[in-house]
Amino acid sequence: MPHRIKNYVLVAKPGIVFGNLISAAAGFFLASKGRVDGLALSATLIGISLVVASGCVFNNCADREIDRKMIRTLNRTLARGLISPKIAVSYATILGLAGLSLLWAATNLLAVVIVLGGLVIYVGVYSLYLKRHSVYGALIGSLAGAAPPLAGYCAVTGRFDMGAVILLSIFSLWQMPHCYAIAVFRFDDYTAAAIPVLPVKQGIAAAKNHMVGYILAFMAAAQMLTFWGYTGYSTLAVATVLGLSWMYLAWSGYKASDVRLWGKKLFIFSILTIFILSVMMSIDFTAPVPPEMLLSYSP
Repeated sequence: MPHRIKNYVLVAKPGIVFGNLISAAAGFFLASKGRVDGLALSATLIGISLVVASGCVFNNCADREIDRKMIRTLNRTLARGLISPKIAVSYATILGLAGLSLLWAATNLLAVVIVLGGLVIYVGVYSLYLKRHSVYGALIGSLAGAAPPLAGYCAVTGRFDMGAVILLSIFSLWQMPHCYAIAVFRFDDYTAAAIPVLPVKQGIAAAKNHMVGYILAFMAAAQMLTFWGYTGYSTLAVATVLGLSWMYLAWSGYKASDVRLWGKKLFIFSILTIFILSVMMSIDFTAPVPPEMLLSYSP
């Protein structure tokens, strides 16, 4: 029985769920500006986590044949046949419905639509088609990666404003060099599985150029949090340092003698970057204007 439970936990990719949980919390805290509703926060994070877990299980179902061709993934639960695809689909469906129902009850329609949209893009558009057929799969899939922080933000605000646009930009742009770094680090795996990701399809040199461009765009988007008044100058400073450091590491790839090792370092640093930025968004929000001050400016 413990082994069965472990299989059901692992097939939901708890590491990915946890990472999305952090970004969703960042979006929620950023929008809350210090006025956190604990019950709404708990419901939002649990609901998003359940839907993300659902997407991961569906992804494992879709990728089980590919996973058997890659050293990194050949021991995954479905690749080894430890859970039947039929049961896994039922499990994923239950997780998804439970998460969406909780979000529907505790948040708002916009947050539900965003999370559902992310699930459809990740499973239906990316996992079942683009991952196998298009070099632009990661670009479209990045929208799904931005859904959790965006939903966390909109669960509080109930509207799609400039803050939502900035979050969508930050997390979508971050996904690209992050994904390409994995593909460089695991180049042989992606080649063996015939996955047309950019480093495989157009070469690692082309991927390096794309990484530099995306990191520059990511840094600019992260700075918009402060320029548009959503965070303080501490976040601006941290985002700038992280962006420049990430850029330096990416630029060093042009002279790297071991591109696999370079890709691994870039991958690890990308995770550190988004984690630190998520923390800063959570604690360095700008305080809302008190009602009495608004009254004092009334004509």
